[in-house]
Amino acid sequence: MDITAAAAALEASAFGVWMRSSAQAYPVANLVHLLGLVLLVGGIGVVDLRLLGFGRKIPLVPLSRFLTPLAIAGVVLMLASGVMLFAADAVPLLRAPMFGWKLAFIGLAILNAVGFQLLWRGRLAAWADTPPPAARVMAACSLGLWLAAATLGRLLAYS
Repeated sequence: MDITAAAAALEASAFGVWMRSSAQAYPVANLVHLLGLVLLVGGIGVVDLRLLGFGRKIPLVPLSRFLTPLAIAGVVLMLASGVMLFAADAVPLLRAPMFGWKLAFIGLAILNAVGFQLLWRGRLAAWADTPPPAARVMAACSLGLWLAAATLGRLLAYS
């Protein structure tokens, strides 16, 4: 089964019909998606800004230990609610170039986050005030990729 057929099957399923026709399902999924976005960008965005040099008086390790799990919770909420939202309009979304770009940015942002954890996780405490340039580039990429994905997600509603 190709991806378009799978999307059509999901959209035609009882779940897809329910997501489209329920007065509560789609709005609640949309709110959960927004909550996930706030947790994700609010959490990892603050850590990224700290890595970029903002708020240098805030210790990086405790900040990261507190906010990274919130950001991960945000990703989980967004993935779950995103599947629900996708089920309602799977075929049109799959055909929208903006949706493809959104997924690409999400994939790159997740790869960047995993790469950051693999490369730098145990070294945060040793950085004192200034992380290495490569870590700052990864933080800037993180911020840009997540914000781009969020922007494209919002713009999808108007396309």
